[in-house]
Amino acid sequence: MKVFSGTANEPLARAICEYIGIELGKCSIRPFPDGETFVKIEENVRGEDVFVVQPTSPPTNHHLMELFIMMDALRRSSASRITAVVPFYGYARQDRKDQPRVPITAKLVANLLIAAGANRILTMDLHAQQIQGFFDIPVDHLYAAPVMYEYLRKKNLPDLVVVSPDVGGLKMAYAYSQTLESGLAIVAKRRKNASEVESMAVIGEVRDKNVLLVDDLTETAGTLVTAAALLKRKKARKITACVSHAILNDVGVSRLRKSAIDELITTDTVLRPVISGVNITTLPVAGLLGEAIKRIHSNSSVTSLFEFKGGRTS
Repeated sequence: MKVFSGTANEPLARAICEYIGIELGKCSIRPFPDGETFVKIEENVRGEDVFVVQPTSPPTNHHLMELFIMMDALRRSSASRITAVVPFYGYARQDRKDQPRVPITAKLVANLLIAAGANRILTMDLHAQQIQGFFDIPVDHLYAAPVMYEYLRKKNLPDLVVVSPDVGGLKMAYAYSQTLESGLAIVAKRRKNASEVESMAVIGEVRDKNVLLVDDLTETAGTLVTAAALLKRKKARKITACVSHAILNDVGVSRLRKSAIDELITTDTVLRPVISGVNITTLPVAGLLGEAIKRIHSNSSVTSLFEFKGGRTS
């Protein structure tokens, strides 16, 4: 088995290798003067079971192209199996035709990954579960929830209510509320455009409660910040947000600094610079991904990684 990393999140790849007990594979990745990417695998991979760690975080297109080129290089070097380890799967929000004459880009990316040489996909907290069906190869879909649960249990927040900031996240919020043995509420929202949302109503009781907002990803933080403001108006006490992938551009950081959110809990699936003025707790997922890689390599069951407290994480 060999693990290689693109440039999107090399610290995560090194942490995964440390968990497994192997060295990170050697490869050279550099740009040509015209912006094209050059990749050279610097060690023998003939007949090896190879894993390529590369979340498709911004700049998304650059990191995707890098992943395609790496897998093509490995395929042409006679690797026996190539697993694309994509902790954050970009373009996941473009998973359906919700307007005339628009693409289904999540499906296009799935096709491109297979064309580039992927035999298997390992990913975490997809924005939409049905994206697994866009692939005609095996997909191992992990959840960050066990890592989040462990941290939240230690915090032991009293009078807790888990809140989904929109209808789409209700299933995830329900799983959290069952495991944390807390109440459940939902914020009804209307999206104005790609970066702005309007929260309209809260369904459930949040008055004088500690609130845990759960979502799979945030970039501009519009959904979370608007929901938190509405919950504060409904007399909620402490507001904690729990997000698997915090991509966070400048707009998102600015909004979080002024928001009613007391703490943002996220994971290290994407590489992020240090952000001042926002209380962010980043939890490591290298152990979860490393364990999944070990089990895929040994053809063992990955299902038990979904189990938590006798139930399922989703």
